[in-house]
Amino acid sequence: MNLLKTSLAIVITAVISPVSASNLDSAQAIQNKTNAASAASQQRINKSNDAALSLQAEIEQLQEEVKNLEVYQAHLTALVANQGEEMTSVDGQIKQIKVTRQGVVPLMYQMVAGLKSIVAQDAPIKLEQRQERIAKLESLMTRADVSDAEKYRRILEAYQIEMDYGTKLGLYQGQIQVAGEAREADILHLGRVALVARSLNGTKFWSWDKQDNAWVEVDSAMKSELDKAYGVAAKQTAPSLITLPVSLIAEVK
Repeated sequence: MNLLKTSLAIVITAVISPVSASNLDSAQAIQNKTNAASAASQQRINKSNDAALSLQAEIEQLQEEVKNLEVYQAHLTALVANQGEEMTSVDGQIKQIKVTRQGVVPLMYQMVAGLKSIVAQDAPIKLEQRQERIAKLESLMTRADVSDAEKYRRILEAYQIEMDYGTKLGLYQGQIQVAGEAREADILHLGRVALVARSLNGTKFWSWDKQDNAWVEVDSAMKSELDKAYGVAAKQTAPSLITLPVSLIAEVK
């Protein structure tokens, strides 16, 4: 009886074993397919997430560009409005140009005449150059190819040069009239306070007498002081205290 049970168990095991192995293989295959499908699904999910993030970033960038365009549009609108105001202002200015020009031109002629009067009444510092400058300004005023702005700039430049004569220590070579005789000399001026001439050989000195409008000879005792002043003006010696005859008219009180 036991032998029969044992034989029956062996037969059942032999029959079941091939079936179980086949089922295991099938299950393994299904598991593998499931894993592969799961991995593929995960990859698709990852790609979808990446695409979604990319689209989100693009949307945010487009939204930012829209904001910038709105700001720029508002800026252009303001510019257009301002340009309209400017055009209105320019139109008004153009209408005033003729009126302004009618006032500026006479003023420039007055300024040239005033400059001419200053030079005529002033000490003869670089007299020929100053007279030549005024003659050029008078000629310039009648030229149609030169703008009023340029004419006005030249006149102001001439006035600035005249101001510089009154503030600087200068030295130049020129001609002076002494007792009706023309002499070449080295001429030194300290603003408009002092105007001195020295002969080219350095032996004689003259000072401009504003009251008499004439050159008068300077005492030879001042030669050393005057030579020092000439050295300073020529930048041959260091600046120092100098003594010069004054070319001014004393006020009577």
